[in-house]
Amino acid sequence: MAVLPGFSSSSSSEAAALSVAELDRRLRTAVEGVSLGVWVQGEVRGLKVATSGHVYFTLKDEQQDAMIEAVAYRDDALRARRVLTEGARVLVRGKATVWAPRGRLQLVVEAARPAGRGALLEALERLKEKLRAEGLFEPARKRPVPPDARCIGVVTSASGAVIHDIIRVAFRRGAPSILLAPAQVQGDDAPRSIMAALVKLQRVRGLDVIIVGRGGGSMEDLMPFNDERVVRCVAACPIPTVSAVGHEVDVTLTDLVADARAATPSQAAEMVVADRQQNERSLAHLRARLHRAMVAHVREDRGVLRELQRRLGDPRRAIDERQQRLDDLVQRAQGAMQAMQAERRVTLDRLERRLVARHPRVVLTRTRAQLDSLRWRAAGAMRAALRARRADLSEKGTQLEALSPLAVLARGYAIAVGPDGRALLDASQVEAGDTIEVRLRHGQLSAGVLRSSGEES
Repeated sequence: MAVLPGFSSSSSSEAAALSVAELDRRLRTAVEGVSLGVWVQGEVRGLKVATSGHVYFTLKDEQQDAMIEAVAYRDDALRARRVLTEGARVLVRGKATVWAPRGRLQLVVEAARPAGRGALLEALERLKEKLRAEGLFEPARKRPVPPDARCIGVVTSASGAVIHDIIRVAFRRGAPSILLAPAQVQGDDAPRSIMAALVKLQRVRGLDVIIVGRGGGSMEDLMPFNDERVVRCVAACPIPTVSAVGHEVDVTLTDLVADARAATPSQAAEMVVADRQQNERSLAHLRARLHRAMVAHVREDRGVLRELQRRLGDPRRAIDERQQRLDDLVQRAQGAMQAMQAERRVTLDRLERRLVARHPRVVLTRTRAQLDSLRWRAAGAMRAALRARRADLSEKGTQLEALSPLAVLARGYAIAVGPDGRALLDASQVEAGDTIEVRLRHGQLSAGVLRSSGEES
């Protein structure tokens, strides 16, 4: 049998070919050998926690366009869960491996520690602080959301489960009108699409509330609802808005600026649509309570009415008793008035007697009698006082007479008075040629001084 050239070599190559599983094992061994225990730094993106407890995420290089898928198995994830958060910058220790079922290179994380905040989180935090400083998160600016909206606008994807959940819950609870403004809720064009949908709904008259929502997802999936343009558009919306973005653990800036936040789109529908059946049951319950209360109140009022009728008795008897009471009061008033008149009459008689005693004629007569008596007493007192004054005057005159210079003159002496009018006591008080006055007992003389005792003869 002829053998075609090269056939044998080809057969030997095929015999030496590796299976896919063997290649995966070799690659796994090689990768794990060079990466065992390495520390890798990057930013956490697309974080997901599986029901098994494993944590799946992508570790992204912040400086270059590179990333690697990573997994932290349940036991290691329990220790690293507080560090592994969306957008966080972390240092992880582990080994790279190849997961054979998918032929995928991934990093198995055994330990993790924080390495600072990721660029995405830092940008979001700066924007958050900026919007907070402008007051867009203040509770005072938020409007109340109508609990029983009749017309609801919804901004979400037309093909997603969000609109179906809202319709299902809303129609189960009531019969509102739902107006969908389709928008992209993921991707680079999502912010512009969401804003355009909001603007369209604002033009609709009679719209009670707007729900802006999407399902859960990674942080990158929710980034359109952290876009500053979208956040400001929601804040400026004149219609009350409810943000239903992601699940309860996901909080976006749109959640913070909206008038209300719902953990899920279904909860948003429950917030704005009143449960018709529950309302009917509540209304029936209130109607029954009102009927029972009215019956009890009427029964109580009837009992009170009967008690009042019993206490009131026959109105005519009450009137007679009141008339008798009035007669008694009139009689007592008349007696009191008569007693008062008698007392006033006695007082008047006493005052009249006092007035007669104080009549001007009586007062003048009594005063004249008192005046005459006082006049005689005053005259006697004056005479006695005059006699006493005369005796005292005579005694003082005698004493004065004894001391008077005239008495000296009566004995033959004279008083010489100088030119200055003063009595001369010394001859040196005058000079020759001076004129002096000489006072005698009777009269006086003017004399000229020929010489004084101080001059020689």
